[in-house]
Amino acid sequence: MAHSHGHGESHGHHHHGTNNKRALKWAFFLIAAYMLVEIAGGITTNSLALLSDAGHMLSDAAALGLSYLALTYGQKSSSQSKTYGYRRFEILAAFINGIALLAIALYIFWESYQRILNPPSVISKGMLIISIIGLMVNIVAAYILMKGDKDENLNVKSAFLHVLGDMLGSVGAIAAALVIMFFNWNLADPIASIIVAILVLISGWRVTKESVHILMEGTPQNVNFKEIKQALLSIPEVKQVHDLHVWSISSDFPALSCHLVADAEDHQQTLLKKANQLLMEQFHIEHTTIQIDLSDTDCTMNHSCE
Repeated sequence: MAHSHGHGESHGHHHHGTNNKRALKWAFFLIAAYMLVEIAGGITTNSLALLSDAGHMLSDAAALGLSYLALTYGQKSSSQSKTYGYRRFEILAAFINGIALLAIALYIFWESYQRILNPPSVISKGMLIISIIGLMVNIVAAYILMKGDKDENLNVKSAFLHVLGDMLGSVGAIAAALVIMFFNWNLADPIASIIVAILVLISGWRVTKESVHILMEGTPQNVNFKEIKQALLSIPEVKQVHDLHVWSISSDFPALSCHLVADAEDHQQTLLKKANQLLMEQFHIEHTTIQIDLSDTDCTMNHSCE
């Protein structure tokens, strides 16, 4: 019976971490600063579209701040009480972001409903200027986050989704300001707010769903469980695959454990090497725990039967 623990930490991972931190930090300062301008502008012009966009920017700033903290904590080394270190903090931060977005969306819906019943007058010129600058700020923030590892890292992805939704929110506010300016139709303001709320709701649901999936030890979405099993069975020495588990520690750190049943006791180390190489090359899984059982061993003794 042989065990293998494969751990791969590449220099690229550290490089991505540095890029992500830098991107999140600059985007946070940019969004937080303009959020204050948008709150003041929303109150001055009496625009719910601006205030709801500022509310989204507040959740953006919180998301970016939490994500930055998550990456900082995530780099802390493991200890006896936390054997994976603080990598999971990133997922908790993403979960909080998602819940915050859902709450903000529901608040905007309620406020929009009140304004549709009783549309207030809005200072459209000020609203237009502030929302155009807001759109430019969001474009710059989105560009900064694109420099990070947004496709691999759930935190950077959630922050990017926030900013993207915010960008569309600014477009909605610009459109509403133009409608009010040219047609004096104040209902455009709460209607634009509802569009923002829908965008906030969608991105909030996505981020919450993904983070819950990871917290529930779900199989990573970019990994096909059946394909992994078939690939391991395709190794000539492997007769059976038992107790296969694939999960994520954080969004960019998949892990795997399994029992491989082999015929001969010879070449167990070669088999372990083959299995680890296959998992790394085909599925990009570097953190593995593999146990090899001989086919004449009673697999029920180690609870590895399916």
